[in-house]
Amino acid sequence: MTNNDIFKKLRVALQLRDDEIIKILELVDFRISKSELGAFFRKEDHPNYMECGDQILRNFLNGLVIHLRGPKPVKGDKPKPKKKKD
Repeated sequence: MTNNDIFKKLRVALQLRDDEIIKILELVDFRISKSELGAFFRKEDHPNYMECGDQILRNFLNGLVIHLRGPKPVKGDKPKPKKKKD
């Protein structure tokens, strides 16, 4: 299974659009255009097909963690106490 296959399967499973994937990549300061992103989702025999490298997939996965869980808390920060309902 290639990085492109993994990327495609995650995109379908999480129902992500191209603009959402771009925003997820921006969470880890990785910039990519829609046309570059679209090249990863093409068929291998297409002339504009591009192989998805390890760096791109790694950045997407790291951005996805931030997107789903939220940013990592800074050491020394105390969690906010939950308010009690009266």
